[in-house]
Amino acid sequence: MMRFNETPPPPLHQITSLSNLTSTMNNKAQIQRASPWPGFPTSKSLGIFGDANCMEQLLVHCANAIESNDATLAQQILWVLNNIAPPDGDSNQRLASGFLRALIARAAHSGTCKALTAMADAHASTLAIDTHKFTVIELASFVDLTPWHRFGFTAANAAILEAVDGFSIVHIVDMSSTHCMQIPTLIDSIAKRPDGPPLLKLTVAGFTEDVPPTLDLSYEELGAKLVSFARSRNVVMEFRVIPWSSSNGFCTLIDHLRVQQHLMYGESQGEALIINCHMMLHYIPEETLTMNSNANPSTSNPFESSSPNSSLRTMFLKALRSLDPTLVILVDEDTDFTSNNLVCRLRSAFNYLWIPYDTIDTFLPKGSKQRQWYEADICWKIENVIAHEGAQRVERLEPKSQWVQRMRNAGFRGIPFGEEAVSEVKSMLDEHAAGWGLKKEDDDLVLTWKGHNVVFATAWIPS
Repeated sequence: MMRFNETPPPPLHQITSLSNLTSTMNNKAQIQRASPWPGFPTSKSLGIFGDANCMEQLLVHCANAIESNDATLAQQILWVLNNIAPPDGDSNQRLASGFLRALIARAAHSGTCKALTAMADAHASTLAIDTHKFTVIELASFVDLTPWHRFGFTAANAAILEAVDGFSIVHIVDMSSTHCMQIPTLIDSIAKRPDGPPLLKLTVAGFTEDVPPTLDLSYEELGAKLVSFARSRNVVMEFRVIPWSSSNGFCTLIDHLRVQQHLMYGESQGEALIINCHMMLHYIPEETLTMNSNANPSTSNPFESSSPNSSLRTMFLKALRSLDPTLVILVDEDTDFTSNNLVCRLRSAFNYLWIPYDTIDTFLPKGSKQRQWYEADICWKIENVIAHEGAQRVERLEPKSQWVQRMRNAGFRGIPFGEEAVSEVKSMLDEHAAGWGLKKEDDDLVLTWKGHNVVFATAWIPS
């Protein structure tokens, strides 16, 4: 096993290409360092590896070395990455630094590459990701910084207002990763309805896991604030929170909604049921599961009656369809983090998560607290995608095309967003940096950054 203070790497100014670097690393000559990892001075000769493509290739080689338990090669690549990707560098360097930390954490979590495990232990304080617990005001300001969430809020609220026109009772089921930050604007709009506001019921799926962004108060306290805000707008609102875990695929929530429908049977003709899914469904595990063979095939609960080859995502969407909702809004990030292959997942994440790092430079000054909070949340996502497997890997994003197919298979039909929704999204984007854009794909809306898909918004009704 190689220690960290044994021989310096070959002169890096002699390396003229990535393949040359890989070849040099593969000779596995022991290398010595003048100072312990990771605190060495940066060499100007490392600049040739400073572009995003080279950093991605280095990360891929490092991931392969860790997976094959080649500590010597992995350590050499990490040395290079540490010198070309400082955590306070430009957007590409900070992105690569986040992946560097995640790869070391993976080695530590998986028990492979014992030398890297020791490295992680030695630098635990610098590798730890310190996510911030937001106050309600802080989180509202945080969400307003970019269109990342506001895009989905704006498109969804416009579609919801159109769908609930004429209903005397509106039941919103909010499955959102942003702790109801969308709801105050919706309350404001509902309060202005010409025929008067409906009774508003809000059922919230409360996360039981600490997934960023996190809030510093309970859902009960948050609900009290929302009810008070609604009252100030002359809207009568009822609030319920249903705790859920990503491992059970929202089955507790579905059971609760089914019970409520049963209790309201014969009285619910004037009630609109709106299911608002904002960047949360990808936390449902996507793998095919083996179902309980003792499940009653005659049950009406799709979570119990689905075939042995059903996945929790399929089962959840079919369960939603059985509730016959008035409208389902699905908003999520348009990328794929579901591969079981680490390198495929790394490439997909690297080629998507450059976007938040790139946007940060347009609206947050270097060294600001908000920037630290923002990037800590991204680093949490990177570590979850790269360092974890099984039930611990909850960031399992799927692209829009996959969700569209899932929704159709579950018995839903896509509907277009109205002109009002498109106009409001465009007005919202005018408040942000010029790189943000909007495009329409069939019935759907897609938020873009410099032409690259970022977040999609889709609207569905039972077919």
